[in-house]
Parts: sequence; structure tokens; C-alpha cells
Amino acid sequence: MKHRPIRASILTHNLSHNLSVVKKMTNDRPTWAIVKANAYGHGLEPALKAFSQSEGIALLDIGHAALARKLGWSGKILLLEGIFSESDLNEVNALSCDMVVHDEQQLSWFVGWLSQQTPTIKAVFLKQCAIWLKLNSGMNRLGFKSAQYGLSYEIFKNLGCTVNHLTHFANADDSSKSPSVGSQWEIFMKATQYVDGLKSAANSAAVINHTQTHADMTRPGIMLYGASPSGVYQDIAHLGLKAGMNLRSEIIAIQEIQAGDRVGYGSQFEAMKNSRIAVIACGYADGYPRHAPNGTPVWVGKQGNIADGQIAPIVGRVSMDMITVDISAIPDAQIGSPVELWGELLPIDEVATHANTVGYELMCGLASRVDLEIL
Repeated sequence: MKHRPIRASILTHNLSHNLSVVKKMTNDRPTWAIVKANAYGHGLEPALKAFSQSEGIALLDIGHAALARKLGWSGKILLLEGIFSESDLNEVNALSCDMVVHDEQQLSWFVGWLSQQTPTIKAVFLKQCAIWLKLNSGMNRLGFKSAQYGLSYEIFKNLGCTVNHLTHFANADDSSKSPSVGSQWEIFMKATQYVDGLKSAANSAAVINHTQTHADMTRPGIMLYGASPSGVYQDIAHLGLKAGMNLRSEIIAIQEIQAGDRVGYGSQFEAMKNSRIAVIACGYADGYPRHAPNGTPVWVGKQGNIADGQIAPIVGRVSMDMITVDISAIPDAQIGSPVELWGELLPIDEVATHANTVGYELMCGLASRVDLEIL
């Protein structure tokens, strides 16, 4: 029985390769591999396999931390947003997680929880779970301001905690914007100059563009999955990163239309000449961006050989289950010909740029109805 042909292939060997690229770029520094949002849509299980050589994984939800342990991950886990209630600390302890602390409420929860524990539980927690104190160095999203930072550090140290230090850059992918990486880095270094503990600041964009911020541990995310933090593929084309996901389908119908004919909902495309229009099994219910305009690229391969192909432009509005592309310049394209929506042959950033979004959104928006194949 032949099923609907759209499928996402997760390329674990490429994900592992991308981690090795990060390691090379950072002189083999320890790395938190960011696997939040279900590993950017790639799936937690294949990501754990692919990033086995990282020093730890970082995610948001303690439920996903529990799943990682169930799947066999024995390395470090960092909870990037910390806890959302005092009771979360029971699971943090049970799962041996490090956690970010970014405000006074979290600090208060921790102090209250620790005071209620037996000496044995306290000792276990303090041995296996480190605190990553987050500084708001200018992004103004999460973190203690500099004036609060030193006091918060002292509270945790007096409780016997291992305290490390973390901040996040707002504009590591765009040096024209303020606050600059340089100004945030200066604030971070000043706030942490007289304290003990590891430092972490570099996200993907900083790993690529700001080597001075690599510090003790880096935190790459999007680059591990083969896409650019700036959203522009040319910014990473020289790095040798590889796509972590192929989203592929097939041509399921072909329409021969005349000049003046229109295509799709809203009739937003009008043919200027006689054309061959391919219908592809992929739509916004699969996670393809509905707002992708005419001209958005799709890779169309020859029958049985997707690598031997070329770009065809979308024409007409993306619908729930289908997109239409102009294959007038590809006479070999037929029903059943393979296509790539994004992946190794067509960088996801190229598609995202045309759709006025970023590769992050496309990866994370992949629908559950799309079959996943782990390679």
C-alpha cells in the first residue's frame, strides 16, 4: 500500500558532523547542545544519538529532561528557563539536572525548597545539580541585572551550591544593532570577574562571529541542525555545515495550462505563457509556510534520482495539502518525480528567506502528520 509520499528524513550523521564543526571552531571547548523544541523539530531521540559527543544537552521542559533520561542520556542536562514552581525541584534533583536561575522568584523557591530537605537530600542535590546564574546583560528578556547579580551569587554560594554563569546575546548575528555583543560581553565579564564558576555566553551566532565570547562552554542551537542563525544561508555556506533534515515528497499531478489561466485559491497566479504545472503533496497542514510567495524554490528531481534535478518556482497559493510549481523548464519531470522542499539539495534558509521567515520556524513547525524517518 502506497502512502502519501511526503516524508521528513532526520540525518543523524549530519547532525553529528555539525557538532564536530562547532568543536573545531571553538578549539574543542565543552558544548551544551541545544535540543529544545523537540530538537528544533528533529526529534529528541535522534538528537541524543547525534550529539552523544557533547558535554551536555540543554532544553526547556523538565518533562523532556525525563524523556532524555528514559532514552538513556546519562550526560548533563541544563534546564534553560529553570523551574516554573518550587515543586519542580524534586524532579530536578531526581533527574540530576543543572538549572538556570534568572530571577528572585526562582531563587526564593530554591531557598524554600532546600530548607525543607533532609541533610542527605541536600547533599545529593548540591553534589549533582549546578546552578547557572543568568545575567541580563542587555537583552532584557531573562536574567538578573548587574546590581542584583552579586548578591544572588552569594546566596547560592552560602547554601553550598556550585554556581556557574550565563548570559545571552541579542544581536550576535547583526553587528549593526544595539546592544552589541561587545557591550553585553563587557557587562558579563565585569559582573563575573571576582566570582568562581564556569562561564557560558556563545550561541550559534556568537560561535560563528565572536570568538572572544566562547568562554568555558558554548551553547550552539540552530547551526547544529545545518541552518544559519541570521537566516541567510550565505552566512554559513563556508562552514561546511550539513542539513539535519530532508523534507521530501513527489509530484502527484501535472496540469497543462494556457497563457492567461490562473492557478490555486484566490487565483493569485496568472500564467504569462503556456505552462506545465506540477502538483506536489505538501501544504501548510504539513508545516510548509502558507505565506510562501510565487517564486519560492522547490527542488525537482528526475524520476528515481532526486540529486539530478533543478529548482522550480512555486506558483499560486500554498494550500492545506498541496503546492503547485512551474515545471515548464523541466521536461523530464513526471508524476512520481521526487521533490525536496528543503534539505541537503535546497537549504532551508533559502526557502525561509523567500517566505519572509527563518529556518527555525520551518524546522519547529513541521506537522505531526509528516512521517519521520531516522537515518
